[in-house]
Amino acid sequence: MPTSEQEPRRRLPVGAEVQPGGGVHFRLWAPRRRNVQVVVDSPTGKETGAGLAIAMKTERDGYFSGLVAEAAAGSRYRFRLDDEPSLYPDPTSRFQPEGVHGPSEVIDPSAYAWHDTAWQGVSIAGQVIYELHIGTFTHEGTWLAAAKQLPHLVEIGVTVVEVMPVAEFHGRFGWGYDGVDLFAPTRLYGTPDDFRAFVDEAHALGLGVILDVVYNHFGPIGNYVSQFSDYYFSKQHHTPWGEALNFDGPNSAPVREFFVANAGYWIDEFHLDGLRLDAVQAIIDDSADHIIAAVTRSVRRAAAGRATIVVAENEHQEAWLAESTESGGYGLDGMWNDDFHHAARVAMTGHNEYYYNDYHGTPQELISAVTRGFLYQGQWNLRQQKFRGSPSLALPGQCFVNFLQNHDQVANSAHGLPAHALTSPGRVRAMTAVLLLAPSTPMLFQGQEFGCSAPFLYFADFEVEMAELVRTGREEGLRHFRSLSGGDAKDILADPCDVATFERCKLDWHQRDTNQRTLALHRDLLALRRDDPAFSSQRADRMAGAVLAGEAFLLRYFGGDGDDRLLLVNMGRDLDFRPPAEPLLAAPKGKSWQLLWSSENPQYGGSGIAPLDTKDWCLPGHATFVLRAVAVS
Repeated sequence: MPTSEQEPRRRLPVGAEVQPGGGVHFRLWAPRRRNVQVVVDSPTGKETGAGLAIAMKTERDGYFSGLVAEAAAGSRYRFRLDDEPSLYPDPTSRFQPEGVHGPSEVIDPSAYAWHDTAWQGVSIAGQVIYELHIGTFTHEGTWLAAAKQLPHLVEIGVTVVEVMPVAEFHGRFGWGYDGVDLFAPTRLYGTPDDFRAFVDEAHALGLGVILDVVYNHFGPIGNYVSQFSDYYFSKQHHTPWGEALNFDGPNSAPVREFFVANAGYWIDEFHLDGLRLDAVQAIIDDSADHIIAAVTRSVRRAAAGRATIVVAENEHQEAWLAESTESGGYGLDGMWNDDFHHAARVAMTGHNEYYYNDYHGTPQELISAVTRGFLYQGQWNLRQQKFRGSPSLALPGQCFVNFLQNHDQVANSAHGLPAHALTSPGRVRAMTAVLLLAPSTPMLFQGQEFGCSAPFLYFADFEVEMAELVRTGREEGLRHFRSLSGGDAKDILADPCDVATFERCKLDWHQRDTNQRTLALHRDLLALRRDDPAFSSQRADRMAGAVLAGEAFLLRYFGGDGDDRLLLVNMGRDLDFRPPAEPLLAAPKGKSWQLLWSSENPQYGGSGIAPLDTKDWCLPGHATFVLRAVAVS
């Protein structure tokens, strides 16, 4: 960008930016318009739109720009297009203090005094991710309140916080996936500097922070981009949530620039450590340089040497997303692994309705999901009636983000209940051990670590007409589950547009004190994962598994010099595995197995640790055991 005294200094190609010598430089893409004025509110801020109006200079390719000497950080402004009476917020607004329909506010990112200059960022290896929604993570639902709970996450062993989308959206509450002002952190959680303070505090505690971003569609209310350009949306592609974005059609270059700049903006101006890309299967781009690859490069470039993480949700399970750019991939660090979740969910609950119908929760599915990543790597999928996935055997274990809960999967049920409310305590403890000791990158969902009873339901604050469409869509979507296909299903589903639904989802932090056993389970397993070389190595290529019975299996972790670990998992009833004709049960030469950890430890709520007889191999039901190889004395 230009840096001379005569030319503006800009961090980004579009938006309002405070200038070192005074004033604010505005730049906007509006090829649909002949002339544009920026209208800066009066100094009192009480006469919206009645302040100074400055005609912006026309640039090439539909851009307009101008310096307003009278404007400063905190000024509120809108745009007048072609002398029409209506005023519109900035599509690249950095803050919308009055919501999506109100004026934009000039933000000076340099005004915040950062304390994280020594922070080096985070890479995917060795991380434990924790997904949270700022509005429900605490009773207050703010950045400042959330920051006070960060020491708790560090104490249990979390290393990276993944924040659900925060781009400004309509209403008083919502998940965040209907954002319309993608550069503006929503006013609901505080100011942009409050967000910066949250990240700053996280870094001070040794926590990375990545942000969930939505680059596949805009939300339905408050999206004014079409007032400025007819080219934001594709004429040939579509998504389940609305018009697809134009990443490969006519005049797509400024649209691509918008999203590439947005990715870098979060890393640069908020010191974030990476992004989680929502539903990338709906980001459709037939150009030679896919927008996902361009976004990933923008993240790396903006980090200026700090380590970063970019992960994606990809229902199609396309492995090349996480392959290197040198080998033709997009250079992502990882992908969410729904296959692990679905197989584990069926194993824990016994139910395989709707999309769970592709899974039986068998020991072999769980072994394969732990050691091979995706279960569908190009096989024919009966439910979808298509080949699903692509070969991903070459990807390291850390590339697969595994979980037992996330926002979608908890909410995709009648009552939005967490996993521990859907099955037995023993099965939850047993499967938690599998999750947290697997070579993949584990992810916890807010409150999971202390067994919080709060549901996580779908909620969105829409007005009457849109609210009814949302309710109907939600009911129809959930009716694919057999248990919700009856006539009474409508009566038991929470109204997503009722503020009470949102309020019910707030975590009760008092349960952290009352549920100490669940907390101890997660803390100890994460310590074992971190400190034990067999688990911290994340070497899926040095593992093997075997089915022991209909609901029991083992995982063998091969260490150097016979320093092996054995994970025994029994999701069914007590198992007498005799004769033990499975070679993976044999200890390394000159060694024997010694119990290292048990999910049946009473301090976790288990029924007690019985002696484990490695001659007869009697495995208690609903339990997981970790054994280590020790020298025979």
